[in-house]
This record gives sequence, structure tokens and C-alpha cells, in this order.
Amino acid sequence: MSISLEKQIRFRKTFAIISHPDAGKTTLTEKLLLFGGAIHLAGNVKARKTQRYATSDWMELERQRGISITSSAMQFNYQGFVINILDTPGHQDFSEDTYRTLTAADSAVMLIDAAKGVETQTIKLFEVCRRRGIPIFTFINKMDREGKHPIDLMDEVEKVLGIEAYAMNWPIGGGADFKGIYDRQTGQVECFTDGLRKGHDDTRQTGHIDDPGIKEWIGEDLLQRLREEIELLDMAGNVFDQERVDRGEVTPVFFGSALNNFGVPNFLDSFLKLAPAPAPRQSNLGVLEPASQQFVGFVFKIQANMNAMHRDRIAFIRICSGRYERGMNVIHNRTHRKMRLAQPQQLFAQERTILDEAYAGDIIGVHDSGVLRIGDVLAEKDGIEFEAMPFFSPENFARVSIANALKRKQFIKGIQELQEEGAIHVFRDLNIGVEAPVIGVVGQLQFEVLEYRLRDEYGVEVQINNLPYEMVQWIPKDEEKIRILKESSMSMVVLDQDENYAVLLLDKWKANWLSERYGVEFYPQPLRE
Repeated sequence: MSISLEKQIRFRKTFAIISHPDAGKTTLTEKLLLFGGAIHLAGNVKARKTQRYATSDWMELERQRGISITSSAMQFNYQGFVINILDTPGHQDFSEDTYRTLTAADSAVMLIDAAKGVETQTIKLFEVCRRRGIPIFTFINKMDREGKHPIDLMDEVEKVLGIEAYAMNWPIGGGADFKGIYDRQTGQVECFTDGLRKGHDDTRQTGHIDDPGIKEWIGEDLLQRLREEIELLDMAGNVFDQERVDRGEVTPVFFGSALNNFGVPNFLDSFLKLAPAPAPRQSNLGVLEPASQQFVGFVFKIQANMNAMHRDRIAFIRICSGRYERGMNVIHNRTHRKMRLAQPQQLFAQERTILDEAYAGDIIGVHDSGVLRIGDVLAEKDGIEFEAMPFFSPENFARVSIANALKRKQFIKGIQELQEEGAIHVFRDLNIGVEAPVIGVVGQLQFEVLEYRLRDEYGVEVQINNLPYEMVQWIPKDEEKIRILKESSMSMVVLDQDENYAVLLLDKWKANWLSERYGVEFYPQPLRE
């Protein structure tokens, strides 16, 4: 059985796609699914009413706004591999969801817009990948549009991100003169024809760089420029080193146009050869090997109401080791209680299939009645723990209240479930009940999503009144200090979901003043007993 287990794990690839908004991330995800045969018609994120919507953007609001605001997990088979793609929100207001999702990935694909280069959100997400030490593969997108010179883009990746870049292929021309890509390993050229530009996928042409037909297609000027650039890369560029790729020190770079499905097949084939299988994970009991016989997984995301017909809650679990079998019993590490995983599901955005088995590297979804939290570990034996999930302190606060008191029950349920997803931080004003909680979020757009989801999923209209506070800190239970902070015009004392005392503060300067003036000790995270 161990040979079979090791083989199953070796052929699994689990990766996340990261980028700044509008770089084409969801489009690339769709094209990978299309190429892998998982879907038959890719949607366009900025879709007209007559077009399909992106598979990975399953929430109605995502389809209206043309942005990803939740993480999606999708699995498909291709060339003997089982591929798990984690599509993440690019918008900075939803970086919490993205950061947590990255903990479930073994590698990352970084998407860069050829016209804009390395952008702000890409830098932040890259740093998370670097801290985890996972390999990063770069796809420079939109080569069929006017953009920066490829050498400048490579230089930008190296200087801004501090990682060496190695071009696996190289674009021939760009924008209106984009002729295709040259594979540095094989000398093959894939031509970017007018048919591809117009969306006709059956017009692909390939050939060796020395073929007369290919030379004629490229043209003398572009051919000369290509040879000069390749010579420069060979002489002055970085050397490909698989071990350094595995350590996240070198990023293999690919060029293409995701919208036209150009360069995507080449990328996927190379990625499957170069990307790692599920890696060992550090735990409190030592290194956990993926091929260990014990089933171990952790919850990295919880999503309510993915299926509007059932109003259910799904916990996304990354399997770290062993094999899952349908109906197996596991220990929930936080409560030390036994749980039965009766109907785990293979996820494909909002669509699901009941699974009989799954292996290390896979992402499965299990129905959750409210027991599970993000970061929880499920294992066949009790006692195993992983590094805590990154904590994101909210920076925007508002009082949220119901417009119709008869909807109180639905409102409380909605707030509770969205809090358990990790989408919002809920605080209780000491002087007001649960009907008007204080909500904290990282980015303002999350308030819009909160309002939309309460209305769409729970049938509750709410009023959102922004508060002037910019930060939250936690404090020990000291009655005198709490009294001082309650009376101050610079702060507001609240309780978090675990009944810990917290203080909303106008800004860092005033927090420092209160701390020095009254000897209050502030903590950036909840205090654990």
C-alpha cells in the first residue's frame, strides 16, 4: 500500500495563482482548466451578458464586479497528474483569504501584466510565498498588447522582488507585432497567428527556428532581434538550477497571452515537470512526511452558502499526509473530539463531487455545522499542530445594524457564519447587544461584500455606519484600565468573539499616548491563556 500511496502523492501538483488585480489571473485559471479538459468553454471575467462567466468566480457579486473576492479550489487530471488549482482574490481588501490559501499550496504561479510589470499586490503576495519558501513560477501575460520590453520585465522581477529570473521561453516581438514564443530548450517556435488573435484555437502553427516557413513568418528584422536577445540571455542571463527553483531562489519565466490561450499549454507542460509534489510540513511533533500512513489535514478556509439551494457550509481542508477514505474517523485537535468525515467532496468552484478517497496534496471540502475554525487540524491521532495561521488585524470599523427587527435571527446567524469564514472580525460593544455589532475588516470593499451577502444569502437589509477608528489592540482584564479607556474619547472598549477585551483606537499616535499616560499595555493579537 505504501508504494501506491507514494505514487499517488508524487503525481499531485497543488499550486496557487497570485497577481495584482486585472493581470489576468482568473483568465489564466480558466485556460488551464480548458486545456486540461476540465471545462469545455472558458468564461471571460469581464463578461457581457451573452458570455459565460469565469468558473472560479462562483459568487454572483464576483460576476457583477468582474473581480475575484473569494478563493476557489479546483481539481482536474492531466497527463497522469492530479492538479489542484487555488485561485485567489487579487484585490488587496481580500488579502486575508489569499494569505491563508497560500498556506495550502506547494508552489505558486505569479502572473504579471506585460504593460504594468510588477505591481503592489504582487509584491505583497510574493513576500508571503518567499516566507514559506515555496517555488514560484512566473507567467508574463498579455504579450499581444503593447507593453514593456521583455528584458526590462525580467530586470524588474529581479530588482523589485529580489529573485533571480530564468526565461524558459522568449517572446518574438510584442503588441501588434507579436509573432509568437521561442522555446529556449528545444528551439521550437509557436506562432501567434491572426486566427489565434481572433479566438480560433485550431490555427496553431509550430516549427523549428531554422525552418524556412518559420523564418518567413517571423520576418528578417524580428528574427535578427530574437537571435541577439537569446544570445544576450545565454551569455549574461542566469543559469537554470532545479534545486534553486525548489528553494524559491530562481523563478522560471514564461511569456504568453492567457486570453488567447497562447503560451498556456507550453507553460502547463513545463510546470508539471518542474513543480514539486506535496512537500513535508513542519509540525510540533517534527517533520510530517506526505507519504506517512497517518491522515493529517488542516482547515485553511470556510465558506458558507456556496450552494444557494442548500445554504450549507463547507470547510476547505488541505491533506498534508496519508490517505483519506470516505467515512473515516478523525480527531479534531482543538476540541480533542472524534469526528466522522462522512461526505467529503472534490471541489470545482461551487460544483462538488462526493469523494471515496483523496491523498496528500488534495483539497477536499467537508460539511461543517459550525464546529470547525480556520487553522484547525484533523488527524487520525490527537496532538499534532502546525504553525498558526497568519493573523490580520482589521483597519476599518463600522457599526452594522438591521433595518428590520423581525430579521434579527437571520442577521445574527449571518454575522456569525461570515465571522467563522474569517471574512470579518466581530466585536461587541459593552453597552449594546448583538443586534448592532462592531465589524472590523482589512479593506473597505469588504463592507460592500458583507452588505451584499447578508442581503443575498440571508435576506437581511443592514445599515453600515463607519466608525473613525483605524486600529484594534487587545488588553488584559484590568477593571481600572478598562474604566479609563471606556471614558476616553480616543478609544472604544469592546469584546471579541472569545470574550477577550479589545480596544478600538483612532490611530497609532493616540494609542501610544494612552499607553504612556495610563500605563496600559496593548497587544496586537488576542491574549491566550
